[in-house]
Amino acid sequence: MKAILLSILFLSVSNASFGQDFMSQFINWTCTVEKIDNSHANLVFTGKLVPEYHIFSLKHNPNDADGTGIVPEFSFKKNKNYKIIGKVFELGKPHKQVDELGTSYYFENKVVYKQKIEILAQETFSTNCNLYFQLCNHEGCLPPFDFDANFKISGFETQTVGQTTEDTSQNIQQNNTDTSQAKQSVKQANKPIEQDEKKKDSGLVIFIAGFIAGLVALVTPCMFPMIPMTVTFFTKQSKTRKEGIFKALVYGFSIVFIYVAFGLIFTAMMGPLGLNDLSTNVWMNLIFFSIFVLFAFSFLGAFEIQLPNSWVNKMDKQADRGGYLGIFFMAFTLGLVSFSCTGPIIGSLLVEAATSGSYLTPAIGMTGFSLALAIPFTFFAIFPGWLNSLPQSGGWLNSVKVVLGLTELALALKFLSSVDMAYHWDLLSREWFVGIWFVLFFIMGIYLLGKLQFAHDSPVQKLSVTRFMFALLALVFSVYLFTGMFGAPLTLIDGIAPPRTHSEDNFRWVNGGQQTGLIEDSISASFASDMHPVGDGSILVFHDLIKGQEYAKKRNLPILLDFTGHACQNCRKTESTVWTNDEIRPMLQKKFVIISLYVDDRQELPKSEQRNSKLSGPIRTVGNKWADYQMTRYKSFQQPLYVVTDHQGNDLTKAIGYTPNIKTYKKFLEQGIERFSSQ
Repeated sequence: MKAILLSILFLSVSNASFGQDFMSQFINWTCTVEKIDNSHANLVFTGKLVPEYHIFSLKHNPNDADGTGIVPEFSFKKNKNYKIIGKVFELGKPHKQVDELGTSYYFENKVVYKQKIEILAQETFSTNCNLYFQLCNHEGCLPPFDFDANFKISGFETQTVGQTTEDTSQNIQQNNTDTSQAKQSVKQANKPIEQDEKKKDSGLVIFIAGFIAGLVALVTPCMFPMIPMTVTFFTKQSKTRKEGIFKALVYGFSIVFIYVAFGLIFTAMMGPLGLNDLSTNVWMNLIFFSIFVLFAFSFLGAFEIQLPNSWVNKMDKQADRGGYLGIFFMAFTLGLVSFSCTGPIIGSLLVEAATSGSYLTPAIGMTGFSLALAIPFTFFAIFPGWLNSLPQSGGWLNSVKVVLGLTELALALKFLSSVDMAYHWDLLSREWFVGIWFVLFFIMGIYLLGKLQFAHDSPVQKLSVTRFMFALLALVFSVYLFTGMFGAPLTLIDGIAPPRTHSEDNFRWVNGGQQTGLIEDSISASFASDMHPVGDGSILVFHDLIKGQEYAKKRNLPILLDFTGHACQNCRKTESTVWTNDEIRPMLQKKFVIISLYVDDRQELPKSEQRNSKLSGPIRTVGNKWADYQMTRYKSFQQPLYVVTDHQGNDLTKAIGYTPNIKTYKKFLEQGIERFSSQ
């Protein structure tokens, strides 16, 4: 019946196409001009469709769908005032449908097509384009439409040479581009692809994302060592199982309350960069290092950590009130020492709030994050009540404390390493870091075999199978670490240990003569001092956006923009395992220019480049600058974040995060190469 009605409507309008008024019942087109720089722009076709109808993607092939579906066709009227560059491209990933007719690709709700042009005139001019397309739904297709799009384009302006530092800084802020060199003009880039395609996450999605991030945070060096301290505290505090369960629930609620309340207050006062600065602040990292060492010595039996006597007396007098104060103190300590790992996550939530205009968004995200932490910690807090009811539980539990104490000594080095790299001290090289870990885990293995004893230990009369397996694991791991002192990758501790390039000589003497892919000519020679080795030393990256873009322009290569951090564990994993893969390495060496921007670099900016950002607050360090650039342009503060751009800063792909899958990462790079070539 619908097919008959559509046929009648078709005959009543015209033999070639539907009228504009009838077309507007199914799709509304908006035509705009998106300036890229002074002489380039994108002609943008944005169509909003009614529910149930769809328009076909440029990727659609009617031959693969039994001849059905018309791919949109664009006919631009010749105009001497501009020149077409490349082909029309679309934003977003189309839907894919496979049925009895074959394979179809299409968009629903909204579609965006763009055509890049070069502006040749100084005066404002108009042009038009005919768009021929077809709309369909699950019951059938409408006859094709013709739409005449009209554009009014501003001509290019003659630019002056020799801008002042102040003028340049203003242009940089207005265009959301790099501020690394105040006397250089940075070209304005188009909007990032990721932002054009980004949909506002619902509260449920943000909550789930925060919950998953909290589960991941549990296994970080900042969070895992807090578990045994929780076990010890509640073992001493809980006299009955009922009391232990109740206090454990209070503890879990305190974690949620502290993260949501204190996190919002802290980020509101310091801005999204405040947490990032905290993670690499020299004094805070030294405090965290001291706390972990203190806990480690306590677990090894040197002393017992107790609340001050005055606190204990008040707790005794006020009974339950005092106990709850101690529980809140434990939860507060957990939140304090974990900020170096959770800071970037909370920072990302604040960025989302700043761009949406509401602080409810980070509250939802941090609620999910803190619940993920509170649930396991509450379980471990309840568990000691059951442990205390078991006979002869003290001996093996003390062994667990000793093992975790040795582990905490190892993990404490993470804080020293982070600040060492962020401030470029170069004191704790990879050899020293791995060497200390080797000794600690070797001692752990010997201890578990009963060859060493610490305070409060009972003699090991018989070696259980479980204890032997843990001893074997510790000794094997120590041998594994020993190889890392001579250049082995050590994938298991990527991001905890300094990267291989942070060794005493970048492991040049053991890199097996790896080729970096650097072309030996005058161009490379002039940029050699700006390139730095990463991974196994076979890949070179820029740390300066302007220098990297200049080199990419001279080489006519796309840019792999890498937002990273010295304290970013997944960044190191990508560099040491993904980038050095035999399928990825040649692409990065020959077909890309990599620019790695460290958002936690503590090197101070020149006074002329320091400023205040409305989004992220004071910009005082190199890390502040790159963090503000990432948040301003990509509305994200996760590391790593990768995006392929051209040398003018225009995005060629969507931004992606940590991607350990080789095939997926390779496809991402190939997409960038393909789009760069099409330009």
